[in-house]
Amino acid sequence: MGNTGILKSRERIPLDSMNGEDEYKWAKKRVEEIRGFIIHVCVFFGVIAMLAILNVITARLPLLNGLWWFYWVAIFWGFAIMWHAMGVFVFGRALGKKWEEKEIKRLIEEKNK
Repeated sequence: MGNTGILKSRERIPLDSMNGEDEYKWAKKRVEEIRGFIIHVCVFFGVIAMLAILNVITARLPLLNGLWWFYWVAIFWGFAIMWHAMGVFVFGRALGKKWEEKEIKRLIEEKNK
């Protein structure tokens, strides 16, 4: 990802010159972004599973006559998840507090190498 730095009061601070507090804020924000993505993916799979079950049940109705529709939701929502993943993992832009703290420490140590 490179040495992108953080934005502080409209001026960009390079990662190399961040103090401990800035490092912590940067790492915490990064961990929150990753956590948000993981939650998004979990919700996606849960909702799609429920919609698939609902589709199986309702496809037998005469009105729908075997029509399968849940995959359209999965496709379009899947694009949204890909967009979210790009924002989190590609463009620099898990789950409990313990994991967050561990990830923050790992990111700070990785930066200091």
